[in-house]
Amino acid sequence: MDFETLTVETKDGVARLRLNRPQQANALDATAWRELREAVDALDADPTVRVVVLGGTGAHFCAGIDLSMLGSLLQGPEDRARATEDLRRTILDLQDVITSVERCRVPVIAAVHGACVGAGLDLAAACDLRYATADARFTIKEIDMAVVADVGVLQRLPRIVGEGVTRELAYTGRTVSGTEAHALRLVNGVFDSTDALEAGVAELAAALAAKPPLTLRGTKYAITYARDHTTADSLEQVATWNAGMLASHELTETLTALKERRPPVYRD
Repeated sequence: MDFETLTVETKDGVARLRLNRPQQANALDATAWRELREAVDALDADPTVRVVVLGGTGAHFCAGIDLSMLGSLLQGPEDRARATEDLRRTILDLQDVITSVERCRVPVIAAVHGACVGAGLDLAAACDLRYATADARFTIKEIDMAVVADVGVLQRLPRIVGEGVTRELAYTGRTVSGTEAHALRLVNGVFDSTDALEAGVAELAAALAAKPPLTLRGTKYAITYARDHTTADSLEQVATWNAGMLASHELTETLTALKERRPPVYRD
């Protein structure tokens, strides 16, 4: 895959997706928004990809939406109603870009260093797991830009850190370090340096890539489904999944490998 604002590398079941606008602190311009969804959708469709690691090149993870793009959103038809409709459609489309990360059938791990601001935090919140350097900086910046955050952080973050913490961060716009983010359970783990972060996340991604891929995808789907549905509905969903998926090559291979005392080898 050849992109202007991203890099993608895939090896041994792990795809490394990096935002690649280092001179702009990986701020998301119109091209980056479009390419991000294209890249995630392509990785989702690739049967050889079992895990995605999302990071940023240069000094930062993501500084949010590019300010030039933010200004362009205020331009539109002179007709106020049509301008409002256009803006609403644009916001819904940007929401879908972030949701594409959550929608991706394989686990997506965010590796955060430097700034994780505004839409960058929206992006991290849509990932399955988040790891950061101790000096990473997380900020819901929209309040200081006179904008209500509208592409997912206000909806996803309460389920990660709780409503009270989300309200404080959203109302104040204060910056949270990677160390504090770990204490708040915003991130799953924290590392002393970018090199340590890269190594730690790579080790985790390799371990997940060795798991039975269909089972891993089913587990992700079940957890996400349960978040948005009742317990009764979620139990029915997972029963239906296993009714269709339990008799798989993965289960046969797992049982055979246990019997033969060897590591299992799973199909893509």
